[in-house]
This record gives sequence, C-alpha cells and structure tokens, in this order.
Amino acid sequence: MLKDITLGQFFPGDTIVHRLDPRTKLLAVLLYIVALFQAKGWVGYGLVLLVTALCMAMSHISPKNIFKGMKPMLFIIVLTALLNIFYTAGTPILPGWIVTWEGIDRAVKMILRIVLLITGTFLLTYTTSPMALTDGMEVLLGPMKKIGVPVHEMTLMMSMALRFIPTLIEETDKIMSAQKARGADFESGNLIQRAKALLPILVPLFVSSFRRADELAVAMESRCYHGGSGRTRMKQLRMERRDWIALALSVLFLAAVIVLRRLGL
Repeated sequence: MLKDITLGQFFPGDTIVHRLDPRTKLLAVLLYIVALFQAKGWVGYGLVLLVTALCMAMSHISPKNIFKGMKPMLFIIVLTALLNIFYTAGTPILPGWIVTWEGIDRAVKMILRIVLLITGTFLLTYTTSPMALTDGMEVLLGPMKKIGVPVHEMTLMMSMALRFIPTLIEETDKIMSAQKARGADFESGNLIQRAKALLPILVPLFVSSFRRADELAVAMESRCYHGGSGRTRMKQLRMERRDWIALALSVLFLAAVIVLRRLGL
C-alpha cells in the first residue's frame, strides 16, 4: 500500500505538458478545479473527463500510474459513494427501498469529482519538479510580499514537504520490512490492534524525520541561507507562446463548463 502513494513524485519527460511554465500549470490546475466544481450535469462531467484524458495523453502519464496512486484513497471514495446512495432522498429504484435513483446519480457524480480532482493534481506533480513548483508559486504569490507575507519561506516549506514525501514513504517501508523480519504482524487483528502494532513504526520514523530535518537545517546554514531576500534563480521563468495558448484554452474550458451548467447539462 505504501508503494502505491505517488504524491510528490516527479516523472521526467519531454512532452508539451512538461515543457509548460510552472505558473501556467498552476493556473491551469486552479481553473480546472473551479470547472470541476462548476460541472453539474452529465455533459459537463463528460467535458471535464475528456479534457482530463487529453491532458493525460499529452503528458504521456499512463492511467495505471494514476489509479495506482488512488489506492490509498479507495476507502474515502467508497464511503462517499455509500453515504450519497443511502442518504439522498428521491424516487426509490424499487418499492420500499431506501436506495433512490437520485442517490445513485449523485454518488456516481461525486466519485467522478473525487477521481478527476485527484487526477488533475497528480498530473501537476507528475509533470513538474518540486523546484519548478516552488519558483512558480513564489512568482504567483509575489504581490503578497508587500503586505508582509513570507512567500518565499511558505513555498520553500511546501517544496520540501513534497520532496520528502517519497523519502518518508520509502523509510516507512524499510522500517516495516525490518519489523516483519523480527516477527511483527501488521495485518491481523481488529482496528485497535492494528493501530497498536503501528507504534513500533512511528517511533523510529519520527526519529529519522527529525534527524533528516536537523541535517537539512545544518546544510542550509552552512550554505549561508538567510531567506528569500536577494536570492536569484538558476533558471529564469519565461512565458512562451504555448503557455499563453494553454491559459487561453483553460479559460475557454471553464467558460464552456459554466455555460453547460447554466443550460442544465
């Protein structure tokens, strides 16, 4: 299960999506999320699904990698579907049943919304390196510096968190393998017993995390890091023609979804 968590991983490539400016991808994902929550009817969801499939094809990210990363979210998806099926009033599918057609319709749409939301964010992290994401977010949030918001520090912390997610997952997997080799059992018993069995994992994981954090702090201090003031970038961000085209298409996509919502489609 731990190996299925792919959040924060970056898959290098030379596709048109990989070559887009990180600011373009951040804004496009933001517009995508707004469009996803604006979709109301099946035509609107179909349009969002079509755009998502096109983005996956252009970025050469296989559906297998996307669905593999969704495995840890399977419980939330199933629970959301069940709650919508059994707690939505409407016309019963059979006389005397509490399951309604409206509940099934709403459950399917909620599943699609969650899956598409996860897919969109995965495509962002899969095709953009953590450093590029940091630079893009810092530029986009730059105006907030005028009111005293520590934009550089915020984006740096976010970048470091994304960077160390795969490392912590790998460290947890190693600790679990070592504990299993010593006879630990993490799969049998009820929920409380399984939670207690995780304690031998959490202690060394926290110790390892604090040690890594201390080593990183020492490395930054030894390189005279003192915040974002006066810092330069090795790669300057430049908006190309493809970036403006991608943003224009994203705005048109959002407008189309809003029009379909107004039409009830």
